[in-house]
This record gives sequence, C-alpha cells and structure tokens, in this order.
Amino acid sequence: MADSLIKASRQRRKNAMVTQRAAVPLLLCAILAPGGTYVLDDSGGLGREFDGIGAVSGGGATSRLLVNYPEPYRSEILDYLFKPNFGASLHILKVEIGGDGQTTDGTEPSHMHYALDEDYFRGYEWWLMKEAKKRNPNITLMGLPWSFPGWLGKGFNWPYVNLRLTAYYVISWIMGAKHYHNLDIDYIGIWNERTFDTSYIKLLREMLNFQGFQRVKIIVSDNLWEPISASVLLDPELLKVIDVIGAHYPGTQTVMDAKLTGKKLWSSEDFSTFNNDVGAGCWGRILNQNYINGYMTSTIAWNLVASYYEQLPYGRCGLMTAQEPWSGHYVVEAPIWVTAHTTQFTQPGWYYLKTVDHLEKGGSYVALTDGLGNLTIIIETMSHKHSMCIRPFLPYFNVSQQYATFFLKGSFLFDGSGSFTLELQEDELFTLTTLTTGHKGSYQLPPKSQPFPSVYKDDFSSHNPFSEAPNFADQTGVFEYFVNAEDPGEHRFTLRQVLNQRPITWAADASNTITIIGDYKWTNMTITCDVYIETPEKGGVFIAGRVNKGGIFIRSARGVFLWLFANGTYRLTGDLAGWITYKLGHVDVTAKKWYTLTLTLKDRFSSGMLNGKLLWKDVYVAFPPNGWAAIGTHSFDFAQFDNFQVEATR
Repeated sequence: MADSLIKASRQRRKNAMVTQRAAVPLLLCAILAPGGTYVLDDSGGLGREFDGIGAVSGGGATSRLLVNYPEPYRSEILDYLFKPNFGASLHILKVEIGGDGQTTDGTEPSHMHYALDEDYFRGYEWWLMKEAKKRNPNITLMGLPWSFPGWLGKGFNWPYVNLRLTAYYVISWIMGAKHYHNLDIDYIGIWNERTFDTSYIKLLREMLNFQGFQRVKIIVSDNLWEPISASVLLDPELLKVIDVIGAHYPGTQTVMDAKLTGKKLWSSEDFSTFNNDVGAGCWGRILNQNYINGYMTSTIAWNLVASYYEQLPYGRCGLMTAQEPWSGHYVVEAPIWVTAHTTQFTQPGWYYLKTVDHLEKGGSYVALTDGLGNLTIIIETMSHKHSMCIRPFLPYFNVSQQYATFFLKGSFLFDGSGSFTLELQEDELFTLTTLTTGHKGSYQLPPKSQPFPSVYKDDFSSHNPFSEAPNFADQTGVFEYFVNAEDPGEHRFTLRQVLNQRPITWAADASNTITIIGDYKWTNMTITCDVYIETPEKGGVFIAGRVNKGGIFIRSARGVFLWLFANGTYRLTGDLAGWITYKLGHVDVTAKKWYTLTLTLKDRFSSGMLNGKLLWKDVYVAFPPNGWAAIGTHSFDFAQFDNFQVEATR
C-alpha cells in the first residue's frame, strides 16, 4: 500500500511539472517587467488543516422558494450547489434549526412548537440536507439556532432560563435528524449572533455525550471573536468542550486571544453580498485572505441560494439566484464559479502551506496540499472597488498589473524544474493544480424569467411533501397545512397559523402573524380568502394587499389590511400594526365559523366585502403604491385560511 502511494505521488508530481514547464517561457516577460517572487515550500512543515468552504441555508427562510421548483430545474440547482466537480461543490452545509421566529427574510418552523409537540418533517432543511448528502456523502452538516419557540423561555425572551431544557431541545433536533432522516450532524452551534452562556455550553457537551453524540463538535459563538475567545482562555473546562471558534464577518482578521486558544478558527458566516461581479470579487478575496490574515480554515457564505422574494432584506445575496419556482427560471451567478476555484481542487483534510502571502502589487495567493504530492494554488487580484463586501468596511488598497514568479521547493520540486511565472491583471482569479478532476458543469438554459402569475389560487388540498403551502413566505408566525378531522366538507384541508405564543425572538418580529405571497410590483388586485377565527372574543384575522416590507422590517410594514374580529367588528388599516385606520364598523361575526373576505384595490381606492356583501366602497388608500398580498392574524392565535385567490395587475 505504501509503495503504491509513493508511485502515485511521483506520477502526480510529473503531471504537475507539465503545467509548470508550460509557464516557464513567461520568465522572459518577467525579465522585461520585474515582479514579485514567491516560494511554495513544505520542507519546514505545513500550515493549518483546511476544513472546507460552505454556505448557510436559513437565517432565515432563504431557501423558501427552492422547494417549490419543478423538476428538472430543482435538481439542477442542487447540482450546481453540491455536486462534486460540477459547480460550487460545497464542502459544508450549515442550516438553521428553525425556532418559529423571524430571522432575516422569514420564519422557519421549529420541530417543537410546544413542549409535548415533536415533528421532524416540518420545513425544508431536512430535505435540503438529504439532497446535499445524495450529491456529496462527505459533506459536513452544521446546525445553529437563531430563534427558539416561546415555551423554552417560560415567559422570558431568553433561551437560558432552563439550560437543560434548551439543551434537550437542541439535542432532540440532532436525534431527529439521525432517527428520521439518517443524517449525522457534525457541528452544533449555540445562538446565532447573540449572548452565550458558558454553563449552557458545558451542559450541552455533557448531554451530547450522554446521548451518544460524542462525535458532534461544538462551535462557539457565531458572533464576534470576543468575548468568547477570552472566556475560553480563562476557563479550562470551556476550552476542553469546544472545538471551533467561529466569528461572523471578521473582515479577514482575527484577534490574538482566538489564536492563543489553539482551536480551529472559522469565518462561520461571511459574504452576504449582492451576487453580481462585485459580490463575486468579495467572495474570491475573502476565501484566500481569511486564511492569510486570520488563520481561518473554513469560510461559510450567507447565504446558500437566493431563493426568497428579492424585495425582502438582502435580496440576491446568495451564491446563486433561484427565486421563480412558478417559471423555473434560475441564474448560476459568478460566486458559484469563484467557489469552484477552491472547492473543486481541495478537500477538507488538506493542509495549507506555511508559505502563503499577499502579492507584491496587490492580491494574494494560498497553496494547499493533500500530502500525497498534489498541490493546488489559488491566486486572486481583486481590486478594492470590485471586492467590497456588504460588511465590514474595507480599507482602501491598490492592485495593479504584475508578474508573479513562484518557486517550488521541498517535496514539490521535481527534476530540478521548479518555477513558473504568471502575468496577473486586476480582478483575476487563477487556480493552478495537479488535479485533473475539475469541471465546469452545465445544463441547458432554464426557462426565461416570468413574473408571478397574475391569477393565483390555492385551496390547500394538494399537500406537497412540505409543511408549508407553495410560495407563501411566513414573516411572523408559522402557517402550516392542516387537516380538519371533524370537517368532512369544503374546509377539510386548510392553511393554519399554528403559534399561540410569541417565540424567543432573534429579530423584531411583528405582534401580528403574517405570511406574504405574490409580486411586489402588484398595484391593482382583488384578494379573496375564507377565514376561520379559532379564539373567541379576542381573535382576529386579515387579508391584505400592497404590503411593502418584510423580513427584519416586518413590524413597520405598510399596506392595505382588511381585519375581521371575533368580537363582531372589522377594520381597514394602512399598516400591519394597526395605527393607521381608514374604516371601521360592526358585523355579525363570531369565532369558529367560516367567512369569506374580499379586498379590492384599484388605483388609489379600496373596497371590501364580507360573504359577498359590501362593507365599504372607494375608500382612499394612496400609500403604498404596490406590494405583496398577505394573510395573517391579529396576534399569536390559531386561525385557518382556505380558498385563497388573488387577481392582480401591476
């Protein structure tokens, strides 16, 4: 076995030298235009172990529309993300552990809405992890909570009220992944970008071990380098139980305390930048420089795929774009191929060389080896204006045309020929490698982009494999398919808002639950929906149009909202919070009966009906001029919706 490895290593070195010799004539250019010289050498040992490149699904609801894509387009998108030697070929998939709260672009459902409630088929992250594993059985899986269901807080907006209960909740998600989906979770986090509790981290390790999950590693704290690094240095027990220190948007820099811990350092969330050429430049620069400047051995992009309505916060901040399941249209954006420059020619378990650095006239280079003779070199010359990430601030730097001569030494030197020269321009990305397995995958062009259908209906009777109805994007609360066992008639299958308690929030969830749907550019529309209020006296529901905000801004959403209350009143408001009232009145309405609401918006005027009877006509509603359709409840109350229909024009 050892002999065969040595022979294979020698052959790979021969193959590598073919590439190197092809570059040697460029040395003549270097004589005329001198540039920097750089050494790639493993004779003094290797640098840190490479842990892989990944992306986040969640934080939140960023993959929401992907599950609705028809085949073959959905599988093609997944191939571009996960299939080895095809597209992004990601090494790591990090998912949100749904907690029922708003976590940037929507809510993701918890596996435990209530203390005695467990369901390991809600949402789409289970499905996504399985699809990733189908394509790459070696992919690393990570889970991290953003919000938590309200029952864990026992009346407080805080997940550490009962440490053992919260640890049980998180471990139950890991157990559910294994038991119901045969998924092994490799890393678990604490609480995204929020306070950590050292006692909780220690207890989590203890309970993981007790349940047989010794192999599950703990990453902390998915926020800044400090104060977690100092806490780890000052607490030997904490140092022992954690495996990785992960920081968000570190700007390629780390801190001394983090290095002193001796733990793996990751940029556990980064990028979150519009996926045009500038975004691709940001991604290419930080993939190299996170290691060169900050010794980070993994970089994880937020987010995996921009599969949410583009007008929500951070629209199109994914590695690729897939936000039109109704048409099948998607776009393989430049960050996919920037990712491939690293992922297709390295693997977790390779090692960085110690001899990596910045280029003399701007840019950087890293080199990695598998220790068996393979070598991959990634060079980037991203300019300042074409590589600014959305955060943090990027100090000015200059990049100019240059020649770079690399000398290979140590085990990479072969037959005395060990140098090559490259001419480098601004905003270029090169990968030089001994591997021959890389491939720029492609499919036939997907269908052309189309707007959301102007006429859309859903009676919620055709349940897809997921818990949520297609194209509805929950912004506060959770809306799930529901079967009325006691109603054999028209409303046996409905969409139900299933939270009766505010979650432990990550963002500023609204006080009302709401799910949006449609085309943000819609102006004139008629929305009809059957509604069923479950809470007597205090319960209320609404249908709405021209809703102009979502995600972390949902509390301040404006629009035109028709409310119906169990106390026998209705209201027309200009905002979700109900501060702007256009119209109100009394109607013969009680809880636990079905009613049909109709809201018509035409130009600057609105009309409303209850069970086909006019409530008002031509009430002036000038603002906002356009937005999504929506349904929801007055507070965190159970309510049901059926026979939703919208007819709209821009």
